[in-house]
Amino acid sequence: MKSFRESLLELIRRASAEIPDDVHRAILRALRAEAKQTIAEQALEIIRRNIALARNKSQPICQDTGSVLFFVHAPRGFDQSDFRRAACDAVRAATRKGYLRQNSVDSLTGKNDGTNVGPGAPAFHFDQAPGAGAEVRLILKGGGCENVGAQYSLPHEKIGANRDLDGCRRAILDAVLQAQGKGCGPGVLGVCIGGDRATGYLHSKEQLLRKLDDKNPVPALARLEKDVVETSNRLGIGPMGFGGKTTLLGCKIGALNRLPASFFVSVSYMCWAYRRQGVALDQTGRIRRWLY
Repeated sequence: MKSFRESLLELIRRASAEIPDDVHRAILRALRAEAKQTIAEQALEIIRRNIALARNKSQPICQDTGSVLFFVHAPRGFDQSDFRRAACDAVRAATRKGYLRQNSVDSLTGKNDGTNVGPGAPAFHFDQAPGAGAEVRLILKGGGCENVGAQYSLPHEKIGANRDLDGCRRAILDAVLQAQGKGCGPGVLGVCIGGDRATGYLHSKEQLLRKLDDKNPVPALARLEKDVVETSNRLGIGPMGFGGKTTLLGCKIGALNRLPASFFVSVSYMCWAYRRQGVALDQTGRIRRWLY
């Protein structure tokens, strides 16, 4: 239990303070691509400096440390209750140490008890997987980017979207257009085609666990991911909505089966402060390796 708590506390610290390497590389490429002496370049330069300062000082990359989302792949016999207790203890400790802002409030009263622990906070998603140890992935997802997520029910007359991949494309691009700079761009999209309203949103967030430089194993989705990024970056929205060449850093799309009566496209938006980290743990709860 103690080893789990200590490992999860370090996972939270690192996720809060250090951008993953694949995201950092994408931001630096975007900075080089923007025209010199433009607001877009200046915005990305400020982001670059912010990333370096947060890493060097081991302080949160963004003042909104976001919702705490754990995705756990664990073997048969893994005690989920013990893990939840250890994770909640780690979240409390991370909040006391300043790795997390006191960020979780009671939805009925608005009360903030300063622990980041309460109903639904943190959030846990468990899957059984082979092996002796567990893999724990963590996303810290800020409220600004969560606010501009969207879900479309196709057909959608207003945007001319039918129940096909072109209709999905139209829905995803409309979500980008509606977000403008409000999601702290440049952003990354996690998308689910299909499922129901709940599973679609969850699967769209699971897409954000993928690395930006991976390749979708489904050729049609790989082409759609590439097209969405290229088209979005021609919209001229740019970093923070200031204009420029970089509106999206990436787009990751998955698909779930659906009912014949329903066709949902669920879009989760992640801001440039793409806080995603993961660890492989041994049976005692100690970190064996980092996943990103």
